[in-house]
Amino acid sequence: MQAWRVYENGEPRAVMRREEVPPPTPGDGQVLLKVRAANVNFPDALLCRGHYQIRPPLPFTPGVEVCAETEDGRRVITTAALPHGGFADHVLADAAGLLPAPESLDDAEAAALHIGYQTGWFGLHRRAALQEGETLLVHAAAGGVGSAAVQLGKAAGATVIGVVGGPEKAAVARALGCDLVIDRRSEDVVAAVKAATGGRGADVIYDPVGGEAYQQSAKCVAFEGRIVIVGFASGTVPAPALNHALVKNYSVLGLHWGLYAAKDPASIGRCHETLIAYAAKGLIKPLIGERVPFAGAADAVQRVADGTTTGRLVVLPEGAHA
Repeated sequence: MQAWRVYENGEPRAVMRREEVPPPTPGDGQVLLKVRAANVNFPDALLCRGHYQIRPPLPFTPGVEVCAETEDGRRVITTAALPHGGFADHVLADAAGLLPAPESLDDAEAAALHIGYQTGWFGLHRRAALQEGETLLVHAAAGGVGSAAVQLGKAAGATVIGVVGGPEKAAVARALGCDLVIDRRSEDVVAAVKAATGGRGADVIYDPVGGEAYQQSAKCVAFEGRIVIVGFASGTVPAPALNHALVKNYSVLGLHWGLYAAKDPASIGRCHETLIAYAAKGLIKPLIGERVPFAGAADAVQRVADGTTTGRLVVLPEGAHA
């Protein structure tokens, strides 16, 4: 089968190689799936760089999230079992982790549903308890992770403020349904949020960026507000001033979605049922920035790593038509 392999750690474009390899052999509790579409996630770049919390032995195949087909013809979504291996014709997955792909989404959209929307749901509802009528601020609102949070926030009845970088991404955020879009390159984020909320600030802030974005969040979070830490796409892990959280009476909440698979696996299935219902009603629909031919996988991972993409990039195996 065809697969992209990494033999040494480094930038994705430099270290990912396309090769012909034997299909992997399932272990106990695993199944072999035919990949229909593989979503590119920021952790794929971290895996290539050797910076992810899991460091697979070299060589390995990146790709943590797929829409795939079982041997008996069922269309499913899942994360790769290791977790990597999705940028290939076939991938191993844990049988217990297979979820039905929503009929309302095509293969590329389904491949981009699992991690981003599960993370958004658990972050906004389980961790931050977002309420109807509250104000939600989403950093990187036009990106893959942020766009999911925007849609989920609107579905929850929140007023959504999207922060983006540049006019092109601002247009995308508006099309997603943001009530207000702030271009961080040309506007003062903190001043704009306070102006839009009558000085109160945002009740919930969803931050997959870290760095300067977190500093802005701490300055414009409302009384009893909640800042949800989802990741650090900026490359900078902030050091929160806990005295500031005390004085302003807000919460800083961490979200490691993968822990739910170990600590409360039933909650993932319940969340998926909600997401299927939302997709069927048209409340959520993964924003696909580009459907990438298999030959372009390394370049796609690099572009996600560089933060130059809008929405999701999804890699299609040869012969796929997602």
